[in-house]
Amino acid sequence: MSGVGVLGLVTLLDTMVFHTFESRPVLETSHPEARASIIATMTSRIRVGTRDGLWELDGDQVFSVEALTGKSLTSLAVDGARVRALVDGRTVWECADSVWKERAAIEGSAATCLAPTSSGLLIGTEKAHLLRLVGDEITRVEAFEMIDGRDRWYTPWGDPADVRSISAAVDGALHVNVHVGGVARSRDGGRTWMPTIDIESDVHQVLAHPRHPEVVLAAAADGFGVSRDGGDSWRFLTAGMHAHYLRAVAVSDDIALVSASTGPGGRRAALYRASLDGEAAFERCGDGLPSWFGDNVDTGCLAAAGAVVVCGTEDGRVFRSLDGGQRWDVAAKGLPPVTCVTL
Repeated sequence: MSGVGVLGLVTLLDTMVFHTFESRPVLETSHPEARASIIATMTSRIRVGTRDGLWELDGDQVFSVEALTGKSLTSLAVDGARVRALVDGRTVWECADSVWKERAAIEGSAATCLAPTSSGLLIGTEKAHLLRLVGDEITRVEAFEMIDGRDRWYTPWGDPADVRSISAAVDGALHVNVHVGGVARSRDGGRTWMPTIDIESDVHQVLAHPRHPEVVLAAAADGFGVSRDGGDSWRFLTAGMHAHYLRAVAVSDDIALVSASTGPGGRRAALYRASLDGEAAFERCGDGLPSWFGDNVDTGCLAAAGAVVVCGTEDGRVFRSLDGGQRWDVAAKGLPPVTCVTL
């Protein structure tokens, strides 16, 4: 990886641009444990997938991952100490102990997204197939091919539907978003599947709450979908937002964040936040963000871990918040178009 060791640093300086920024403090405190927590939060490593390589933001430095230079990143996923990357929709790469290696090749339909689960890495593909990687072997999840209502999945432009996002709940439940096909759920590790939402809601991302398995969220053309019973029933909320077309969703502690715009073209796109405790109206995220984003903040380009939230844009900027989306700063700019982010 670039930026390691003296020779690596010299090479990096020759080829890379470092970005420096100031971080606004989340809060003022003199308590040693609280200050240590703030420092740890501010130094969280952000990984940014782009159409031209993987980039890492560590403190106030931005550097590329040499092994993935020039490659188009489709999706990123963190699994404990390991990080997985979907490259060009055709290969799965894995990082362990700071070393990236190609793990497996995808044959057939191109892959679109991935998610770690207790039974292996799930990989979604075009034409709405679901694969599982265990060890070095990729197998198709055959039960997903026989889910009720599959024959009604579609796209507005006439192509077959794709798997767009996957999320595993802490109780093992699997939630798979098909575009356009709603959200499918399995509670037995993928042996059986059932639909959970009206496919015409046009879901673009599904996300299981990182701590509460009964809470499942969806960013959809119909607004912000929330289920409090593991996907058995859904409500859609739009209060407080200028438009209800949503592409991305993330959870920061118990705050939901979404990207909203007036439609697929990304006109008048913005970020919003709301408490998941009840049904409070969304508030627009403005401090440190542009008045409007030039394009949709897409599925996979909004992520959170604890109080840290990160957002990547089509014009190569990365915005970061240390307080659950209340205040933001520019963590990096001048990158290739961002396709995915993770913490």
